[in-house]
Amino acid sequence: MKKQNEIKVFEDKQVRAVWSEEQEKWYFSVIDVIEVLTGSPRPRKYWNALKTKLKAEGSELSHNLGQLKMQSTDGKFYLTDVADTEQLFRLIQSIPSPKAEPFKQWLAQVAAERLDEMQDPELSIDRALEQYMKLGYSENWINQRLKSIEIRKELTDEWKKRGLKEGVQFATLTDIITKAWSDKTTKEYKILKGLKKENLRDNMTNTELILNMLAEASTKDISEAVKPNDFEESKKVAKQGGNVAKVARKELEAKTGKNVVTSLNAKTALGLNEGDKKKTKKKK
Repeated sequence: MKKQNEIKVFEDKQVRAVWSEEQEKWYFSVIDVIEVLTGSPRPRKYWNALKTKLKAEGSELSHNLGQLKMQSTDGKFYLTDVADTEQLFRLIQSIPSPKAEPFKQWLAQVAAERLDEMQDPELSIDRALEQYMKLGYSENWINQRLKSIEIRKELTDEWKKRGLKEGVQFATLTDIITKAWSDKTTKEYKILKGLKKENLRDNMTNTELILNMLAEASTKDISEAVKPNDFEESKKVAKQGGNVAKVARKELEAKTGKNVVTSLNAKTALGLNEGDKKKTKKKK
């Protein structure tokens, strides 16, 4: 099934989740949910004990749960016990916690929001706008970022039309585009900005974001014009699209005497700091 990993937040606690487009449902990390509900410093041990208790009571719940790969705190992906919304509601009934009812309401809201967004994609854009504003990004930057999301979607739709696959192929083409216009791969770019798990585009300046959009829009337009037959031909198109933005970058740098690609990230270039983030968390 096609899956999309995300992080959901309940009372400042992270809950890892995977969305299955095929089944149109969320799968949540059982360990994360238990940590939220119990506050246990050892949620894995709590879950093992609970599984034993459920089995002794004749419950089949723990046997019916699946496992999916989710990213751990060390950045690596491991198989993790997961449950869908219905299974979690049943699991919550087995955990005595004052947070049970608020968590049920949160869980239902998360599921409903995702289904609403599938029917009306504009809702997801509205939520993204609200979140960026809460974090303190400038209105001008937010407008550019939302436009970049639209352009990226148009490009990936074009790649899908050409029979390309999400995952390794999309990542490879993105790397080629980024390398072509910025002279850095995505990984090198993130290292320059001191990023780890953070989104690279969320840490670009307006100028970087605009040139990245130009590179992706150009790649899409060229692909529509030449209609590449396979992945190898699409790689050539990706480089051509990136080169369009590279020309613009070089000309701008010649005029200003300044490098466009810099180590500036959201904290420095966009005026964000840890204090802003803490204030944001307190408001939630």
